Amino acid sequence: MILLRRSDERGYFNHGWLQTYHSFSFGEYYDPQQMGFGVLRVINQDAIAEGRGFPMHGHRDMEIITYVTEGSLSHRDTLGNSATISPGEVQRMSAGTGIRHSEVNALGDLATKLYQIWILPEKEDIPPSYDQKNFSEKLSQSGLHLVASRLGREGSITLNQDVDLYVGRWTSSHEQDLPLSPDRRGWLQVIKGEVVLSGESLKAGDGAGIEKETNVGLQVSGDTEVLFFNMPY
Repeated sequence: MILLRRSDERGYFNHGWLQTYHSFSFGEYYDPQQMGFGVLRVINQDAIAEGRGFPMHGHRDMEIITYVTEGSLSHRDTLGNSATISPGEVQRMSAGTGIRHSEVNALGDLATKLYQIWILPEKEDIPPSYDQKNFSEKLSQSGLHLVASRLGREGSITLNQDVDLYVGRWTSSHEQDLPLSPDRRGWLQVIKGEVVLSGESLKAGDGAGIEKETNVGLQVSGDTEVLFFNMPY
């Protein structure tokens, strides 16, 4: 079963300094039919104006992943971390018992574009933690690349949940089998380009939930980038 979530069906807000699309209910956007997909709770596509951003604010009991597609994002938090996140890098913040952080566009003349992802953790009240890794070399090669997993396989970032997160990048037409068994569910988010997922055409901004599928094939057309989540039921 393929459950489509088209780009133009998402919640959209233009706050001037922030343009944001919400795949699932978040903040001012509420749709009781779109409360997440399994343990995947939030996929926000944000464009932050130059020099602007989110001031210090708090989270708890959530795995928060930031994936920058254009520009540069400055991060500071109450654990003492201070970092800049750029394309090719993946950041994970486990909020656990509580953490406060700020996120600001580090560029003075261009917008920074990113995806922020929230995943429900396996356990609540864990100690908060932070990790960030550069996958630029790996992502320079066409293919589907593991960037986050519960056990940190293949040098990926560790998550406090049984989720494998892949970044797929291709520069030409390609056919790709997605790593998903029938006892797992998946989510595909198209960042750039166009794909065909089990017969369904998807373009940039589109997402799709995958349930009870045995052979999940992806046909890629040209310059393409996707996120793929392999998750428990």
